[in-house]
Amino acid sequence: MDSCFMKVIIKGDSMWPTYNDGESIDCTEYNGSEILESAIVVFAHPLKTGVICVKRVARVNDESIFVQGDNPDPTASEDSHNFGWVKKASIIAIKHG
Repeated sequence: MDSCFMKVIIKGDSMWPTYNDGESIDCTEYNGSEILESAIVVFAHPLKTGVICVKRVARVNDESIFVQGDNPDPTASEDSHNFGWVKKASIIAIKHG
């Protein structure tokens, strides 16, 4: 099965200093493959319809991932510390390269 590639634009400062606001990242559509800790994932916000997030995977279990932003300021990122674990079914894409 061919992978679908996409560019995703970072919005906000939650992934700083790794990525800056407005920077684009190359991603591959998620196909159900194994998710590793430290991967960058694109996913549907679990509580806000239509909101797409980009975060780093901190922990993985069978059905869900715990994600967080890279910004060391804990108030700079809305992530699993706020909304809990994210179902793997909500993952849209994974950063590659």
